[in-house]
Amino acid sequence: QVQLVESGGGLVQPGGSLRLSCAASGNIRTVYDMQWNRQAPGKQRELVANITNRGKTTYVDSVKGRFTISRDNAKNTVYLQMNSLKPEDTANYYCTSVIRDLAGRLQDYWGQGTQVTVSS
Repeated sequence: QVQLVESGGGLVQPGGSLRLSCAASGNIRTVYDMQWNRQAPGKQRELVANITNRGKTTYVDSVKGRFTISRDNAKNTVYLQMNSLKPEDTANYYCTSVIRDLAGRLQDYWGQGTQVTVSS
């Protein structure tokens, strides 16, 4: 069994920073793309950032220049460094990943989410 566990959310003032982490564990053979998504109340889920297992990154326009996605392949962990946070960044942030398990099955996995609240 494979699971993703996020950490690092919380309450921060506008202009502040937070760093999210998401660790994949279990019967893992290969971790491919790792992503951060977010969903705010009353809004659609949004893909925030993606990183391939070779380190290529993409971002939604609203976070470019403020957020940085990175990963540690040895630890099967992805990070999201969030700087210059704005109230509109408030959301539940989910880690997702495409993973091949030891049985050879390729699946999308989701973490449980971590809340980020940007407010004064």
